[in-house]
Amino acid sequence: MNKVYLDNNATTMIDPEAYEAMLPFLGENFGNPNSLHSYGNATHAALGRAMDQLYAGIGAKDSDDIVVTSCATESNNWVLKGVYFDILKEQKNGKNRIIVSSVEHPAVGATAAFLESLGVEVTRLDVDNNGLVSPEALKSVIGDDVALVSVMNANNETGVIFDIKSMAEIAHAYGALFHTDAVQAVGKIPVNVAESNVDFLSFSAHKFHGPKGVGGLYIKNSRELTPLLHGGEHMGGRRSGTLNVAGIVAMGKALENSVKFLDFERSQVRGLRDKLEDAILEMSDTYVVGDRQIRVPNTILASIKGVEGEAMLWDLNQAGIAASTGSACASESLESNPIMEAIGADAELAHTALRLSLSRFTTEAEIDYAIEVIKKATNRLRAISSSFSYAPSWHKSGL
Repeated sequence: MNKVYLDNNATTMIDPEAYEAMLPFLGENFGNPNSLHSYGNATHAALGRAMDQLYAGIGAKDSDDIVVTSCATESNNWVLKGVYFDILKEQKNGKNRIIVSSVEHPAVGATAAFLESLGVEVTRLDVDNNGLVSPEALKSVIGDDVALVSVMNANNETGVIFDIKSMAEIAHAYGALFHTDAVQAVGKIPVNVAESNVDFLSFSAHKFHGPKGVGGLYIKNSRELTPLLHGGEHMGGRRSGTLNVAGIVAMGKALENSVKFLDFERSQVRGLRDKLEDAILEMSDTYVVGDRQIRVPNTILASIKGVEGEAMLWDLNQAGIAASTGSACASESLESNPIMEAIGADAELAHTALRLSLSRFTTEAEIDYAIEVIKKATNRLRAISSSFSYAPSWHKSGL
C-alpha cells in the first residue's frame, strides 16, 4: 500500500541532516552543558553554532534573546503569563486588557481564557470570510488600556498569513507589546523579526523538520519577562531546566536548511499544493478557505459538501494517506471545525473540513495518488450521505 503524509502542519519528518547532527549528543557527547568538566565543555561549540543558526534563521540581533523552550506552547504560555505578572496583575499604567485573534492556536486561546478567569479583559478579533484578521480590525478595538496583542503569523488550519508588521506598528502606537505565534510560518515563508518589529515570537522545531520537544521564544532587545519556570540559572536565568543539547543542535540545523529551501517552498511545494487544490475544486460543491495568494505555500483547508471530515479521514487512512480535519491539538474532538465556524460557514460545511499540508519532501507521484483517492472517497461517501442525496433527473421532484 502506498503511504503519503499530508499532515505536515501537525508535525514534520525530521530533516536527515538534522537527525545526523543530533546523534553524537545522544551518545558519547552526553554531558550536561552546565557542568564544569570536559563532558560539559564538549557540547559548547555545537550549542553555540546552533544558537547562531537560530538567530540567523529569524533575523534576530545580538541584542535580542532567543530562549530555548520545550515547544511553542510553552513559549506562548510564557509570554501571556509573563505579561500578566509584569503588567496586568497590577494594571500598570492603566493596562488591564489583551487582544488576541479568534482563530489562535489553543496555546494562545486557552491561555487568554485562563487570564480572563483572573480578571484580565480579553478582546478577540474576528476574521473575514478568507479567515483573515485585518490591521483595521485591530485598530478599531485597541486602546491605551491594552498591554499585549497576540496574533499568529500564519494560521495552523487555513495557512492564511496575517500582516503582523502592520499590527505590531498599531500595538506599539498604543504602548502595547506585540507577540506572534509563528509556528506555521517559520520554515515556510521568510520570517524576519527585525523587519516585522515584533516584541515576542514563538516557534517549534518539529514544524520545520526538527525534532519534537524543543522550540524557542524570541524576545526583542532581551526585555525583562517574568520566567514561567523556576529552579535554575539555565538560559541566562530565563528558563530553568537542563538544556536539550541534541534537540537544540538538530533544531538549529533544521532551521538553517529550511531557510535554504524557502525558494523551493515558494515554487515546487506551492505548485504541488495548487495541483491538489485545483483537483479538489474541480469536483462539485467544494470550497477552500482563503485565497491561495495569501496562504503559506503548503496548506489547504477544504470543504467537500456531503462528506464528513472524519469519514474522509477514514477512507484516506485506509489508503495510506495521512491528513486531518484541523488542529492536531484538538483533533480528538468530533465537533465542527472552529475555523470554519469563525469564517461564518454553516453547520454542515463546518463538519466537512479537510486539512491537507505538504512539505518539501512531498512528491508529485504522492499528490497524484492523493487526488485519485480523494476523488474516489468523495464519490463513495456522497453516495451514502444523507445531506448530499439527490433524485434521478427523471424524477418528478426535479431535484
